[in-house]
Amino acid sequence: MPADRNNTPQPVMSVWLHAARPRTLWVGVSPVIVGSSLAWHDGAFHLLSAVAALAGAVAIQIGTNFANDLYDFKHGADTPDRSGPLRVTQAGLVTPHQMQYAMWTAFGVAILVGAYLVGRGGWPILIAGLLSIAAGILYTGGPFPFGYHGLGEPFVFVFFGIVAVTGTYFVQAHRLTAAAFGLSIPMGLLAVAVLVVNNLRDIETDRLTGKTTLAVRLGHGRTRWEYTLVIAAAFLVPVILTANGQSPAGILLSLGAAVLAIPLVRTVWRTASGPLLNDALAQTARLQLVYGCLLAAGLLL
Repeated sequence: MPADRNNTPQPVMSVWLHAARPRTLWVGVSPVIVGSSLAWHDGAFHLLSAVAALAGAVAIQIGTNFANDLYDFKHGADTPDRSGPLRVTQAGLVTPHQMQYAMWTAFGVAILVGAYLVGRGGWPILIAGLLSIAAGILYTGGPFPFGYHGLGEPFVFVFFGIVAVTGTYFVQAHRLTAAAFGLSIPMGLLAVAVLVVNNLRDIETDRLTGKTTLAVRLGHGRTRWEYTLVIAAAFLVPVILTANGQSPAGILLSLGAAVLAIPLVRTVWRTASGPLLNDALAQTARLQLVYGCLLAAGLLL
């Protein structure tokens, strides 16, 4: 049984659950739900491909979370003053070697699942999968960790929005449509919103450790505006897609998620508390899930 730096025993499963950050895994699940629902709407749904895409997306996200835990520790970005959720490597609950092994195990699962998806979708899926894994490592690892240089938002938008939705759709339909690209945009924007809350919470500690996120560059006020605008844009996209005839009117059902979004925006503007922003982060991931499920329901209906 591992123990933290105060020699307090910690259950093994609890440690790895903390490292996997289960409350944010909806960020990987939601785009797959949307991509699969669009495939159903277009008469191209393939159950095994949808399940494999879901498993691969979750494995890549867990691998990315493990990589962040490992490389943030190595860069000294995780300190005792950090107000975010427990980082198990920094806390001494696992060794860097153990975390590296866990990271490659998660990515290995993604590769195994991806082999089937490559058989379904060919070289575009191979490239998308390898780039997703590379991005998960290079976000905080490598010689130029782009999460440390204000480039986290583009990474999240592309891989947890565009690639996730269109890739899920492509392995089932064997083609891409304007609707697939269009519906990937709000999913990417809401994934970005999760990152923005995370970086807003960590502005002070990131600044002290040299982790120059976009939030560090913008400051508290403008980062809150970033969060607000990203959320608003996500709700605007279905209206535009429907008005242009690129998607069925049923996707407007997603606008019902505004009942969750409005209180969240209010919370982000009114608090600087680490624990409250931790909750806002988890609730933003939940918002993306509810939004994605309503979007999917609109497509299925």
